[in-house]
Amino acid sequence: MIDASAAADIFRQAAALNREDPLRDGSLLIFPDYGQLVMTGDLHGHDRNFDRLKKYCDLDHAPARHVILHEIIHAEPDAPLIPDYSHKVLLDAVRWKIEFPDQVHFLQSNHELSQLTGKEICKGGRVVTYDFERGLAESYGYDSAKVLEAICDYLASLPLAGKTANRIMISHSLPGNRDLPQFDPTVVDRIPEPIDLHDGGSAYTLVWGRNQSKETLQFLADTFDVGTFICGHQPQETGFEVRHDKLIILASDHNHGVFLPFDLKKPFSTAELARLIRPLASIA
Repeated sequence: MIDASAAADIFRQAAALNREDPLRDGSLLIFPDYGQLVMTGDLHGHDRNFDRLKKYCDLDHAPARHVILHEIIHAEPDAPLIPDYSHKVLLDAVRWKIEFPDQVHFLQSNHELSQLTGKEICKGGRVVTYDFERGLAESYGYDSAKVLEAICDYLASLPLAGKTANRIMISHSLPGNRDLPQFDPTVVDRIPEPIDLHDGGSAYTLVWGRNQSKETLQFLADTFDVGTFICGHQPQETGFEVRHDKLIILASDHNHGVFLPFDLKKPFSTAELARLIRPLASIA
């Protein structure tokens, strides 16, 4: 295991690469009209699925392939009172970014944003933001604050969404029905202000929204000029769900986790995209 200073340096390198990503315009990643994009769901520290994803992507031999990761942190511990060590998977992911800076991309999520802003998330009787910090302290001791500060720099660097030439939008989630009146869609065109990141702000609303109706999805599709959204955030026990022929929800954080590789040039319907979903367990 590397020491705290080395870990902090890696997170800061990844933060700089996120901010300097040549595909980035404001808080939006704009993908080219060639190659392939691999979209994932929430990962939540699932190291086996992350390793399977890396094996599938084989970026050494696929220079036109892009991959998106989001909601990497806040794993479910194997037993009560065990710290959350998902920072280890996060470190592996940012190392992957450093190795392939033009192909590995990240998106902001509600768990990452909460860790950045200090918003408590309770899950199964645990405050997962505290457990994450406890896992860092177990790993790095008194120097864990240095690593956490660098992780927060990385978290602050994350873009909010991605769009493709074949009219697909990728984000951790979307505003819910009640969020639309206060949601500013131009938040993806700029670097969010602090007010955007907290409850009621547009970046917050984008990553926290749930249960979008058919009408909400159509409104957002018209607003962003896309045909299909691919997101995570909303748990999927069987790996994925298609809603209202507009939204595909993926999960990558359990044994039924999936990923979605698709061509960046060819036009797709939502149903055609859904048929391309693959189980991570199929990657031997």
